[in-house]
Amino acid sequence: MTGTAERKAEIRERVWKALEGAGVARAPLPLHGRIPNFDGADAAAWLLSQVGEFRRAGTVKVNPDSPQRPLRLLVLRSGKILVVPTPRMAAGFLVLDPSSIPGKLHGLASTISGARQLGRTTSLASLPKVDLIVAGSVAVDAEGNRLGKGAGYSEIEYAVLAELGLVDKRTPIATTIHELQLVSSVPVDVFDLQVNIVATPGRIIRMTGGRDRPPGIFWGLLGSENMKSIPILDELMSRRQAQGGPDTRERPP
Repeated sequence: MTGTAERKAEIRERVWKALEGAGVARAPLPLHGRIPNFDGADAAAWLLSQVGEFRRAGTVKVNPDSPQRPLRLLVLRSGKILVVPTPRMAAGFLVLDPSSIPGKLHGLASTISGARQLGRTTSLASLPKVDLIVAGSVAVDAEGNRLGKGAGYSEIEYAVLAELGLVDKRTPIATTIHELQLVSSVPVDVFDLQVNIVATPGRIIRMTGGRDRPPGIFWGLLGSENMKSIPILDELMSRRQAQGGPDTRERPP
């Protein structure tokens, strides 16, 4: 691991242990290797649903992890389109329209298995514009720099949507976490995202960072394993080539 990767791994381990040690970790357990579920995730989701960015959004993308299930449910109950990336982006994105899902099934639809049953997969050309992104986090610092579980899927998802023109630097990015997931500093790589809004069980925090977001996919940083395991990347590359665009983005300095 690089020095940055090692520091990120140390922070993740510290946060997972802190949540478990404080008795606020919730299933699925153990937390190691996961976006951690926590006591109060439903309260954090409700607080986030009260901010203007959520209220104004027509379409909300929410990560598929356990602590954000309450928010996925609130999105559907609020009559908003829900976009959920499939785990590991293996099948792209699922789109759930609450107007076509009976209200009594919204709880099921907020789970991953239910989203697969009640949502629809769609081509890149049919994905809706996203008004608010909710990303799962292991840790967040005061500038909004975040750590996921280490696989980079939130960054890849954002980059795909950015390449398609469905999100941009003005699209708000939020997360829901426990207070113990707030840390003093998170090391960053060029492809890492910052969040604008953090919801904990007791408060909303507006973050101070202003680092530029990635403009799209850094193709030179994607390993061959990513290309093989995420078919949507190959589809996106084919679209770029068909449109006469460059088929790679150079490794950043």
